[in-house]
Amino acid sequence: MKTKIPWVFRVALGCLFAPFLLSAQVRTDNPPAGGLTLEQCIEFALKNQPAVQQAKIDEEIGEREINIGLSGWMPQINAQYNFQHYLKMPVTFFPNDAGVPTPRTIGVANTSTLQLQANQTLYSNDVLLASRAARFVRLQNDQNTVNVKINTVVDVSKAFYDILLTQEQLRILDEAITRQEKQQKDALAQYEQGLVDKTDYQRASISLSNTRSDRKRTQESIKFKYAFLRELIGYQPDANLQLAFERTKMEQSILVDTTEALTYANRIEFQQLQTQKQLQNLNITYYRWGFLPTASAFVNYNIVNQNNEFSKVFSQTFPNSLVGLSLGLPIFQGTRRIQNLRRAQLIDKRLDVDIVNTKNIINTQYQQALANYKSDLNEWNTTKGNVVVAEDVYRILKLQYDEGIKTYLEVITAETDLRTTQLNYFNALYRLLASKLDLQRAQGTINVN
Repeated sequence: MKTKIPWVFRVALGCLFAPFLLSAQVRTDNPPAGGLTLEQCIEFALKNQPAVQQAKIDEEIGEREINIGLSGWMPQINAQYNFQHYLKMPVTFFPNDAGVPTPRTIGVANTSTLQLQANQTLYSNDVLLASRAARFVRLQNDQNTVNVKINTVVDVSKAFYDILLTQEQLRILDEAITRQEKQQKDALAQYEQGLVDKTDYQRASISLSNTRSDRKRTQESIKFKYAFLRELIGYQPDANLQLAFERTKMEQSILVDTTEALTYANRIEFQQLQTQKQLQNLNITYYRWGFLPTASAFVNYNIVNQNNEFSKVFSQTFPNSLVGLSLGLPIFQGTRRIQNLRRAQLIDKRLDVDIVNTKNIINTQYQQALANYKSDLNEWNTTKGNVVVAEDVYRILKLQYDEGIKTYLEVITAETDLRTTQLNYFNALYRLLASKLDLQRAQGTINVN
């Protein structure tokens, strides 16, 4: 024999566990363990960034709106109930036996009416438009999500590269501080031995202080950049975020095919305009067919109860039913249909202008992105070679200074040139990676999958 759980106890359990069930529904994805690569940051952002989630919700809202429009094809069933009581009965005139009109009371004091009505649309221009536009509305919502994802991929990638650039700057400044601390000690030892005057030590101290100040400023800026990346990928603000990257792999991914012809259809902005054009053509057709009638079939069933005594209203029932067809034909609407048609045609004409203008904008963006990429690639190759030369120059001058051949000012200048060249190299690398993203976006080749 099974023991039945009292319903009060079941309700109490439901109230107890409801908060846990609700929290499970709104829980976001947990970040991967360890340092995040660029691909993992993008994947995490495409799942958790609020803008992407809002775009996906907009798709679901659009699907519900489509279903609302298509529901007009389904049977519409309505029920209505009325109860009325005459405070004073109506009077009409009937002729008596002599043919003289005589007032007489008509009707029943109490009437109860329950009406059931079913209506099936056979043809409606509104519902037909909803059916034909459904796939284009879905496509439009999907294209909006793709556009948000493309922007997310570009923004996250640039923010990721910016943090890596800043980390490389910190590394370079740390190396510079190590070199300058040694130079300061060497200059102090030579000054104490009377080999040089104290200006070399003073110059070393000034250079070391300036480098430490640069490192402090760079270290503080990276905190904001991490916060910005957390915002872009939908990461928890208080969670620790670590990044993982390989400089060699990053340098190997800088090349892009600059000979690829520009295809306007690859750009999501152009695709969105094409979808709007198709939807507008449907609107023009809708207004052109506005003179067609609306046809529907209906079935009515009425349950009527009547009696002069309130207590006996429901003692006797007088049902009735009917079926029929309904046609609604708009004959004249004050030129509204003509004006709507002209307006829709003008909007379609404006979309044609938008498409031409968008092509020009896309071409300009592509040419600018291509020029920036080529110039940044050349600058990166130049700075890459300059780093090797600067390292060699500093090494030779430092040896010559130790032998007493060169002055300390030349060593400081060489060390500054080395640090500047190294920083320029990573700045050029970041600009090159960013311009590559801009070029791919201009080409419409950003992969959001």
